[in-house]
Amino acid sequence: MPSAPIDEQAPIDVAFPSGDASIRGVLCIPSASDAPALVLIPDVRGISDHYRGMGSRFAAEGFLTLVLDIYSREGPPHLPDMEAVMRWIDSLPDARVLADVAAGVAFLAHQGGDPRRRIGVTGFCLGGQHALLAACKIGGLSACVSFYGMLRYARPSALKPESPLDLAGKLSCPLLGLYGADDALIPTHDVSELERLLREAGKEFEWKVYEGAGHAFMNDSRPDAYRPQIAADAWRRAVDFLRRHLRSPTTVV
Repeated sequence: MPSAPIDEQAPIDVAFPSGDASIRGVLCIPSASDAPALVLIPDVRGISDHYRGMGSRFAAEGFLTLVLDIYSREGPPHLPDMEAVMRWIDSLPDARVLADVAAGVAFLAHQGGDPRRRIGVTGFCLGGQHALLAACKIGGLSACVSFYGMLRYARPSALKPESPLDLAGKLSCPLLGLYGADDALIPTHDVSELERLLREAGKEFEWKVYEGAGHAFMNDSRPDAYRPQIAADAWRRAVDFLRRHLRSPTTVV
């Protein structure tokens, strides 16, 4: 896979292989050629101006960021109501999404710059769920930040055989989970259950559950959900966490 030069520039549309498919994404490029990298998985509606902006924000903080289009094959879904959202989530194959995340990790690993570059994964809502699944199931990741990613499957299926709670013991990198106490999609007892499982397995993780916040509290395109002060705190925590865990290892002389 050819390398691409890392120059400070506007986000660019990119494509790369995942199995027999061509996967699209938006690459947001920082100024430093040896910057750590990040795969960003959007929410259930896919790439939007909001997530292009999030990718640019992470790049401004010093991360080579790939905003992943998990709907490269079929295009973004039409989701007129919450019932349609839940049906779509139930029909989306976890294995396919995780294979695309792994392909995104491989794409970032072959970009120009430091060959020791560390790569993290982050995501929001459905993307936060798949970010955590990726941190449990695929290699090459050094950190995971999950913004209000769902944790439990009501009905496991062939398409969704193992939830994040089922896979917690296989977490392979440090995790930061950011949740809202009033999130109807992620009950606080699910967050407590994940904490218990990770603690019992001896995994490295950090939590923050925000009082007064529900689902999508980072999304400034949704006035009903956005909580500016909480979003600012969560952003600071996420950036600090990723900087700590994605720093290049110190060279031993």
